[in-house]
Amino acid sequence: MLLNTMSSGKVSPHVTHQLIQSLGHSLNHIILGKSQQIQQALTCLLAGGHLLIEDLPGMGKTTLAQGLARVLGLAFQRVQFTSDLLPADIIGSSVFHQSTGKFSFHQGPVFTQVLLADEINRASPKTQSALLEAMGEYQVTIDGETYDLPAPFFVIATQNSINQSGTFPLPESQLDRFMMRLSLGYPTPEAERQLLERNHSQSTLLNTKPIITLEQLIELQKQAHQVNASSSVLDYLQRLVSYTRESAQFISGLSPRAVLSWLHCAKAWALIHGRDYVIPDDLQALATSVIAHRLLPKDSLDEARIVINNMLQTVSVVE
Repeated sequence: MLLNTMSSGKVSPHVTHQLIQSLGHSLNHIILGKSQQIQQALTCLLAGGHLLIEDLPGMGKTTLAQGLARVLGLAFQRVQFTSDLLPADIIGSSVFHQSTGKFSFHQGPVFTQVLLADEINRASPKTQSALLEAMGEYQVTIDGETYDLPAPFFVIATQNSINQSGTFPLPESQLDRFMMRLSLGYPTPEAERQLLERNHSQSTLLNTKPIITLEQLIELQKQAHQVNASSSVLDYLQRLVSYTRESAQFISGLSPRAVLSWLHCAKAWALIHGRDYVIPDDLQALATSVIAHRLLPKDSLDEARIVINNMLQTVSVVE
C-alpha cells in the first residue's frame, strides 16, 4: 500500500499520479458511477478550497463527504443545519465555571479537518455566516479571542434546491467562500443496479481505510500549487474574466477571489490528470463548477451554465 511505503510524507513526482488514482479508485467504490464529480471534489480539496454540493435529498452527498474524510484519514464532524441552529452550535461557546469563577472555551464541531455542513441552506443567514471567518481565514474569533482551526480544514456543504420548503438562499458572500459547486445527479442505470444488488454503500464506507497520510496530502496540495500556468494561459483566463465583467449578460463579473479559485482549481485538475502545467481545457472543464454559483445572468430565464458555455465559445483561446 502507498500509505505504508511512503510514510515519510514526501510524494515523489513519479508516484503522484498513482497516489491520486488510488484516491479516486477508492471513492469510486463508495459512490458508484460518479467519477467526474469525484475528480472535481478531489480537485477542490487539492486546491485548498471548500465544496458545495447541491442536489435532491438521497443522492449521495453525505456519503461522498464521509468517503473523502475516510480515504484521506482526516478527522470528520457533521452538523445538521436546521432553522433553530445557532452560531455557537457550530463554533463553540464560552462556559462559566462557578468553582473557578472563570470562563473556558468549549470547542464546537468546526474544530475538525473535514466539516460536513449538511443542508446548510435550512439554517438562517445569521447561522450560515458563522462559517465565513472559518472558511476564509481558517480561524474563529469568540469573545475577542482567536482560535486556529486544524490543518487542513475543508468544508463540504450540502444544499437542497431553494425551491424546497424551509430553505434560505445562501448570501453572495457565503457562496463566494465555496471554491466549487457540484451536483451528483441521478445514478446511471448500471450504477443503480449495482447499488440494488450489493446494498453496499454503508458497509463499503465503514470498511474504507485511509489511502494516504496527512503529510502526503499536504505535499499533494503543495504540488498542485506549484503546477505551472504559462503566460498564454493566464492571458486566456484574463480574457474570460474580462468577458464576465464587461458583458451585458451578467449582473456583475468575477471577483479577484473567484479568479484565483479558478486558477488554483485548474492547477489541481492538471495535477490529477498527470500534468505539471495548465492548458486551456483545464479552465474550460471547471468553468461551470467554479464560477456558475458566482455569476448571476441578467435575464432571470437564463441558466448560468448556458451563459458560461456561450462565453467559452465566444472568447478565443489564442489572442
